[in-house]
Amino acid sequence: MALTTSAESPVPVSEISRLIGGWIDRLGAVWVEGQITQLSRRPGAGVVFMVLRDPSHDVSISVTCYRRVFDAVADVVTEGARVVVLAKPEWYAPRGTLSLRATEIRPVGIGELLARLEQLKRTLGTEGLFDPRHKKPLPFLPHRIGLVCGRASAAERDVLQNAKHRWPAVQFDVRNVAVQGVSAVAQVTAAIEELDAHPDIDLIVVARGGGSVEDLLPFSDEQLIRAVFRCRTPVVSAIGHEPDTPLLDLVADLRASTPTDAAKRIVPDVGEETARITQLRDRARHTIAMRLDREEHGLASVRTRPVLADPYGMVESRESELDTLLDRSRRTLRHRLEHAATDLEHTRARVVALSPAATLERGYAVLQKESGQAVRSPDEVDAGEKLTARVSAGRINVVVEGQ
Repeated sequence: MALTTSAESPVPVSEISRLIGGWIDRLGAVWVEGQITQLSRRPGAGVVFMVLRDPSHDVSISVTCYRRVFDAVADVVTEGARVVVLAKPEWYAPRGTLSLRATEIRPVGIGELLARLEQLKRTLGTEGLFDPRHKKPLPFLPHRIGLVCGRASAAERDVLQNAKHRWPAVQFDVRNVAVQGVSAVAQVTAAIEELDAHPDIDLIVVARGGGSVEDLLPFSDEQLIRAVFRCRTPVVSAIGHEPDTPLLDLVADLRASTPTDAAKRIVPDVGEETARITQLRDRARHTIAMRLDREEHGLASVRTRPVLADPYGMVESRESELDTLLDRSRRTLRHRLEHAATDLEHTRARVVALSPAATLERGYAVLQKESGQAVRSPDEVDAGEKLTARVSAGRINVVVEGQ
């Protein structure tokens, strides 16, 4: 299709359409899988028109086939069915549209769907999306819960009524989406991501009632599973009934068997919690009463001991002993002082009796040389030597006349 064109030499639309058609005609037939979203079988028309959509992405393409091709599977293929078609790209030049011309249509059977789900399960499990270590704990009492469910569905009613019955103060932020069909995956994924980004949402519940395997296929879609794995907010899966196990159950932080079971597990029962609080309060009162009673008995036992029963008795008994000791100490000290006084008097009398002054009082005198030496013998003095006679009343100067 390499053309030499310019603003002065443009190519007509018909030529461009013809060239595109020629290039597309060279393409071969391919097997394509998708979900039929629109189906037009006009009476008497020889061609059937369909729109085939990718269940995981918002991409679709027109498909046409001869009536005889579709009649071969008309009993099992309807809108919403998963099919595999053998088709060749076809360009409609007058309108410039691309479509696929199907020459064979095969419905995707349940067995094949389950096999593909099992393969996807193994792949995601190998990547660790289902590892219990990634499970986030649910809050004990979420204040606001995000609910993703079908509009006016039984699942929505079951979750809201049962949760509010258990805990009337709980608040819900509901996102009504398609829970089956071609737009289910995109809408559910968008709702989960929106709620996960909301700062006030403490928990997200994805709920849907029971259904066939085909109806529950959106909740095993890889795009949805990875979106739930990326959530920072805990996610509860409440899809179908007990036997239903979409892959969402494996990646969610908690799997509830039914929407009603989810309501019972995301909020506590106000009656049970009130009874538990009453029980704990009674246990606390009983424990405190027992502790006080034990301490009261211990205190009474201590108070009955002699030292506390009569706290002044010991002091009073010691007081009499102290008085006795004081009297004894006073008598002993008085006796010692009197004895010491007597000894002192006797010693004084002896000192007085032996004192030179007492001797002088009796009329004696002491002769002393000028040097103060006492004269004890006549041989110690010479004639004419001056002496001093010391008497009781004073001193007398004398001169030695001779021996």
